[in-house]
Amino acid sequence: MNEINQSPTYLWVGRILSGLVIAFLLFDAGGKLAKIDPVLKSMEELGLPISSAATIGILLLVITVMYAIPQTAALGALLLTGYLGGAVAIHLRVGNPLFSHTLFPVYIGILLWVGLSLRNPKVKELFWF
Repeated sequence: MNEINQSPTYLWVGRILSGLVIAFLLFDAGGKLAKIDPVLKSMEELGLPISSAATIGILLLVITVMYAIPQTAALGALLLTGYLGGAVAIHLRVGNPLFSHTLFPVYIGILLWVGLSLRNPKVKELFWF
């Protein structure tokens, strides 16, 4: 297989995008684990039991860490895509606004995959023709 040359610019842009996604998701997981009031109120409005906050927070934390580690980043990205898809479904179910709430997880997912593809040439090969 040919060795893929990785542009330093692409690598750093990918790291920055991935870092932003990771920071956001860790903040989200932390809010669920700390059970802060705005997070619990939001979960209640979305029809999620408050008792599931810690479980969801732990799952999100674990798969976000998987995404952050280069050796498991692709699996982490795949699992996060499923997580974010569930968020879209929940927002659709409760009738939240399309562009600001329902599609927000899609925006995060796009940044997640673009960041990963820029920092990992093998993933880039899968998506860029």
